[in-house]
Amino acid sequence: MDLSNLSPAAGSKHDKFRRGRGHGSGNGKTAGKGHKGQRARSGKARLGFEGGQMPLYRRIPKRGFTNRNTKDIVAINVSELERRFNDGDEVTVEKLIESGAIKNARDGVKILGNGELTKKLDVKVNAYSASAKEKIEALGGKAEVI
Repeated sequence: MDLSNLSPAAGSKHDKFRRGRGHGSGNGKTAGKGHKGQRARSGKARLGFEGGQMPLYRRIPKRGFTNRNTKDIVAINVSELERRFNDGDEVTVEKLIESGAIKNARDGVKILGNGELTKKLDVKVNAYSASAKEKIEALGGKAEVI
């Protein structure tokens, strides 16, 4: 990197064309805005404004609602723990992400009981199904809620 390679940040430079500076400039009088009308005026219509017609977002029927307090829990099966961890390992949310079992924890991780488990694991996540907890503890492992 040296001074000959420097360039301005994208979007920081504007054209130097001066609009509305007389007929001789080639872009005088209406300054490229045409004659009258909404787009010739200063100020912009808000996003979605359709000139007084009922806007699309109000014409479409609304159904149901979205609960603001819902939790986005990531579910993972016992079979996935069997595949990705060794006997005696400690399984945490961070280790599940490292192993690639989940991409991110969102609002929590829940272990479900689908599949077989043959390894003793010490599991520390947010929630367990009854069958998953049973399978983990049957082999001498721990199912701790964090």
